[in-house]
Amino acid sequence: MAIAVTDGASATRWAKVIDHTRCIGCHACSTACKSENEVPLGVNRTYVKYVDVGVFPAARRAFQVTRCNQCENPPCVTACPTAAMHQRPDGIVDFDKSICIGCKACIAACPYDAIFINPQDHSAEKCNFCAHRLDVGLEPACVVVCPTEAIVVGDMNDPLSRLASYVHQDAVTVRRPEKETHPKLFYKGAHGATLDPLAAERPEGGLFMWSEQGRVPHGIPAGVAPGAAAEKRAHARLPGGDVADANRGNSSAAAILAYDVPHRAPWDFRVSLYTFTKSIAAGAFLVPVLLVAMGHLTFESDLWNWATPLLAGAFLALTGVILIWDLEHPKRFLYVLIKPQPRSWLVRGGFIITGYGGVLALLFAENFTTLGPLSWWLVILGIPLAAMTAIYTAFLFAQAKARDLWQSPLLPPHLLVQAVMAGSGALIPVAIATQPDAIVPLSWVFAVSNAVHLLMVLGETTLTHVTTHAHLALREMIKGRYANYFWVSVLLSLAAFTVVPMPMVGVVTGMLGLLAFEHAYVQAGQSVPLA
Repeated sequence: MAIAVTDGASATRWAKVIDHTRCIGCHACSTACKSENEVPLGVNRTYVKYVDVGVFPAARRAFQVTRCNQCENPPCVTACPTAAMHQRPDGIVDFDKSICIGCKACIAACPYDAIFINPQDHSAEKCNFCAHRLDVGLEPACVVVCPTEAIVVGDMNDPLSRLASYVHQDAVTVRRPEKETHPKLFYKGAHGATLDPLAAERPEGGLFMWSEQGRVPHGIPAGVAPGAAAEKRAHARLPGGDVADANRGNSSAAAILAYDVPHRAPWDFRVSLYTFTKSIAAGAFLVPVLLVAMGHLTFESDLWNWATPLLAGAFLALTGVILIWDLEHPKRFLYVLIKPQPRSWLVRGGFIITGYGGVLALLFAENFTTLGPLSWWLVILGIPLAAMTAIYTAFLFAQAKARDLWQSPLLPPHLLVQAVMAGSGALIPVAIATQPDAIVPLSWVFAVSNAVHLLMVLGETTLTHVTTHAHLALREMIKGRYANYFWVSVLLSLAAFTVVPMPMVGVVTGMLGLLAFEHAYVQAGQSVPLA
């Protein structure tokens, strides 16, 4: 079936309706999408989720066609640092693989888990409404092949279209309206257990109809009853950041997920490590400035003139290396600076880090000049740049609208405290070798910042979280897959209070504790299923 093509920057506003009173779960849309768009095996632009609802004999299977929601306010577009994800004038959220750097910020930002990294070209990809077909007057491939006409596409601004009659006359719903993305994918007759990823239990051991998720041990040891083996499989840990089990035991509905596709956390240990090295880079400047203000250090000391720019610069460079290492297209890392999308905090952070690195380079170069007054200007300029280097990640995480644990107003000050702790901890070994009179004040700064860090962690883990997603992520951090990292971090931070009488013992334990907490927090924040 052909559809009308409108010209230029028209008032067309494309939308889609999935009529689940007609859907039979045949997967024709999934296979047509793969064929039309050459989607590799193992990833999907669209797929059909199965949920078994009810208890025998009153049980049935409900379907949900899952794909990009074509948001009116797309968080993936805001988060993308190069505008590889962009919104067309007709409302379609499309992508340009030629400028994608593979940072996965769009994946973290999407509340619907609709974006993936193509394993062949390593670029972000998703359903784009078959825009190439719409542009020549054809319907999307999934619409054409659906045997029951359960997928309807049209212009929301055309009151005579079939889609408009669905949206304006029938009872339709959208997924996660609380995210205020204003999706343009509407569902009619979809069961609540399919729309809410937390409403249905996930099957034991990650075993699904026709498939499995994660490394599932199938063997039944000798002498173990099949039921006991199944119970052991149910608690098997899934590898590589799978987000499959965070809602186990959360649902009160008589529903179980029967078929799904794997869902992976976009950011792995490298993001946890980057937050740690960045804290050292920022704190190695802020802490000496603090000691100067307290009268324990001078701008003429070796700790300031040499240790500060060298230590901060080295860890800032290491932070850059880790960030580039995390990209799917590391050779394109300069696109963040030369093809910037200014609303992205990856871009803003890139410019902040670049500016801070320039201050550190000038501070180091000043040792070889006679421009003494330059130090004061570098301090005045460096303090806000170092502070923003420490805390901009909080705003980057806030753009990950999918992850409720990270939407905390306490995260910026917490990152600043962590920077002070990490910076003082990294400077103590340097002071032991070069400036012993700075060891005690550095130790006290480390101890106090460590205490504040622990208090903020206590607040994070004891205060009530507003959303279920945040609560479940917190549960994964303190009781679930990342509990070992979390409780080790707490114990090591407590042990770090030996820092004043035994500085090196306190530094080593405290820094390891901070790194363990960073990993637990970053990974737990991505542990709750979104689709």
